[in-house]
Amino acid sequence: MEEKASSARFALKWGLILAVGQILFSTALYVTDQMGNAGLSSLSYILIIAVLVMAMRDFRTANNGYMSYGEGLGLSALIGAVSGLLSSAFSVFYTTVIDTEVMARLADRVREDLENKNIPDNVIDSQIEMMQKFQSPGFLFIFGIVGMIAMSFIFALVIAAILRKNKPVFE
Repeated sequence: MEEKASSARFALKWGLILAVGQILFSTALYVTDQMGNAGLSSLSYILIIAVLVMAMRDFRTANNGYMSYGEGLGLSALIGAVSGLLSSAFSVFYTTVIDTEVMARLADRVREDLENKNIPDNVIDSQIEMMQKFQSPGFLFIFGIVGMIAMSFIFALVIAAILRKNKPVFE
């Protein structure tokens, strides 16, 4: 009887690859002061999708060309967990140790954008206050992990459907 490849091993491998990519990308955004730039930040979605596709293809190849839809979803959630844990830990470290002013600059940029839209000062103040409540290191860490798992799972709903190949029942 042939042994099935472990999805945990693939999740660790590809989760680490995705985390390194995200850390490099976020460092570039931090250094160039582009955090909050929605256009550039959305490029990270391409990285996530590319890694999920490569991971599922790698997993499917290791399983003699077969991968069920559920295996693809599970693999993607595990990749998201590994990547989210590592990249969130880096982001918290960066914002609390390396560049402690990055969140203040982000709040200033949000305030400026809202002022340019002629939003009243009391609304701007309340939005900035709310934003600052969610910038604590603990919240950023937990939200980073949960958000990455959810994002990986959502992308995997489509990717796994395309890449799945079920084993024949009578084989």
